[in-house]
Amino acid sequence: MGDKGAARARGRLVSVGLVIGGIVSLQFGSSVAVLLFPRAGALGVVTLRLVVAALVLLVACRPKVRGYGRADWATVVAFGVALAGMNSLFYQAIDRIPLGAAVTLEFLGPLILSVATSRRLLSVVWAALALGGVVLLGRAGFDGLNFVGAGCALAAGGLWAAYILLSARTGQRFPQADGLALAMTVAAVLSLPLGVLSAGTALLNPVTVGLGAAVALMSSVLPYTLELLALRKLPASGFAVMMSLEPAAAATAGFLVLGQALGWVELVAIGLVVVASAGAVLSGSRR
Repeated sequence: MGDKGAARARGRLVSVGLVIGGIVSLQFGSSVAVLLFPRAGALGVVTLRLVVAALVLLVACRPKVRGYGRADWATVVAFGVALAGMNSLFYQAIDRIPLGAAVTLEFLGPLILSVATSRRLLSVVWAALALGGVVLLGRAGFDGLNFVGAGCALAAGGLWAAYILLSARTGQRFPQADGLALAMTVAAVLSLPLGVLSAGTALLNPVTVGLGAAVALMSSVLPYTLELLALRKLPASGFAVMMSLEPAAAATAGFLVLGQALGWVELVAIGLVVVASAGAVLSGSRR
């Protein structure tokens, strides 16, 4: 039992590392995406991101398409729809409202999921602490908030919660990252018409395509793969609370890439979400 317990603990720590790596990669990729908005627009950047990510995953994984039932394919299609909707809505949000406010509102989706799926009272405490941190982090962005942008961020948060659940189910039904590759393909097909209508020939510019490829690798391929693997070991509730690190990672990436300075209030907020995430993981390991 001791060896099995140690193995489970190691597996949990590896999964935590995978989640953190995915968060860092995603937020730095989002910073690069902001630089692309003047070139291709929000929908154009989403299309570049999803199409390049789908191509990379299809080549790398070479997923098999035979031997799966109707329920398996339904899960993949739903996962793809969630991916396309989540990314499109979030990019529409940050095109209208500040990034801090958008991330704060979007985070309400996985935060509610963490409370709804957990059976422990302590999880509510960590979730409340994380919520306090993300609200504090985004407080400066709520003045004169655009209602359309806020609505897009909230809708993206709902799809984020769906993404967490569907990613876990996809990982259980498909080996390795095969399900992710297929779902990303669905998302790319759904977003392509909107991206072409929005950006037109800008999507063919070599510099834009190159930056879009970098965004795809950092914001889709790497983080989604790491998260899918992590969800095989971590419960959905613990994973959702760990997502409270997203605003902190976004603030750090914004400072390093976009020159967005951090004040003491933002630093306190980052401390709150880090403590909440650590507490959630430690509580789960003692369960």
